Amino acid sequence: MTVTGKDLIDLGFEQGADLGRALETVRALNLQGDDLAAWVAANKPSPRVGLQDNPGYVLNLEAGDEQERDNLDKVTATMDVLMRTPTLRKGAVMPDACPAGPEGTIPVGGVVAAENAIHPGMHSADICCSVMVTEFADSDPKTVLDAVHKATHFGPGGRPNGQRYTVSPALYDAFRDNAFLKDKKILQAAMEHLGTQGDGNHFAFVGVSKANGTTCLVTHHGSRGPGAGLYKLGMKCAEKWRKKLSTGVLKQNAWIPADSADGVAYWDALQLVRKWTKANHNAIHQAATVFADAKVVERFWNEHNFVFRDGDLFWHAKGATPVNADFLPDTNGLQIVPLNMAEPVLLIRGAVTDRNYGFAPHGAGRNMSRTAHKRAQGDLTEAELFARETAGLDARFFSGNIDVSELPSAYKPAATVRAQMAAFDLAEVVDEIQPYGSIMAGDWERDAPWRKKAQAKWAERNARDA
Repeated sequence: MTVTGKDLIDLGFEQGADLGRALETVRALNLQGDDLAAWVAANKPSPRVGLQDNPGYVLNLEAGDEQERDNLDKVTATMDVLMRTPTLRKGAVMPDACPAGPEGTIPVGGVVAAENAIHPGMHSADICCSVMVTEFADSDPKTVLDAVHKATHFGPGGRPNGQRYTVSPALYDAFRDNAFLKDKKILQAAMEHLGTQGDGNHFAFVGVSKANGTTCLVTHHGSRGPGAGLYKLGMKCAEKWRKKLSTGVLKQNAWIPADSADGVAYWDALQLVRKWTKANHNAIHQAATVFADAKVVERFWNEHNFVFRDGDLFWHAKGATPVNADFLPDTNGLQIVPLNMAEPVLLIRGAVTDRNYGFAPHGAGRNMSRTAHKRAQGDLTEAELFARETAGLDARFFSGNIDVSELPSAYKPAATVRAQMAAFDLAEVVDEIQPYGSIMAGDWERDAPWRKKAQAKWAERNARDA
């Protein structure tokens, strides 16, 4: 008698691709009766796991007014759903936390530990978003800010031919050997995007060390096109595993089993993207050093959007700065926490506690969305807002257009974040880089070719109708 799919289902197989492959195998082996039952028992997939009871998480966030209470409520609501993901064992919320998507999505300022699982959606699309500091021996801030303005690039895309920095051949070859990073678009971006910083809250900041009186350059950005490409492929792979392994898990919380072939390749890809991102920061800093004819005293770097491994636990930080020494191979023991363009960049040191799990805030965070902040400014013009909030600073937008959503008032009060970081004993501030000036992308979309083309078509249509 020919074995059917129903026979396998009756013996414990679930419907799906595995059922079809199993049917081919048992027919080829001509298995029947007890032999068939024994084969199915040994080879059927494990039952799919459902949502777990919330194991709890540490909340290092307080509300002082109605706006902060609304933010706190949204953060706790999303964490309550998130922590039901069956792989998660621990979680923490930092003082700079704010929502980052539909309910159940890990918030900015969120940290979770997953057992034997890597969740691409929990390190975000901006993989390895990070901060680098270079301290100079004897350089004035304006010279350094002018130098980094010349050295860097903000906005979409990469650098044109003739203006590119060089990717290490060994690193490029490692990309080509990785199952995820050998993608043609990722390889192209790895070459074109080196020496670029993108847009949004990424910046080049120059200030003076409060402790040493020296000029310091700070850059903030992630892995650009290579990281975005890896995230897209990682989410696609995790979705395949989500359907196979789980039921009821949100798509944004899908995972790749760390001990699978996919998991090993993805973990290796993360480490390579980490190397690329550090090289990206370093290229900009080194070019600025040359342009400023400066002497470097010290340079260090740390990421705050990444996955950190501790045995079979994978710590996912989405906007959280690691202070666990085991997660910090690239610093002198200090970590970097920027706030906003008008506030100091903090240099911190911390230790692992039962409240922080080895992490601290990554910045100031937001209490409202970019759009809501713009609406809240009333009738003030962009120029008036810019003048009011950047008085005394050399603040520049690379595109030439002001981005109101990146002015200091768009962020949580820096004093609040610092106070809560101290109150919860998350980390200690050991130095402050006092602001001189900064560069951000600005509202580059205002002059984007696609927008200008659309505006021209609109004007032409109106003229024709008139």
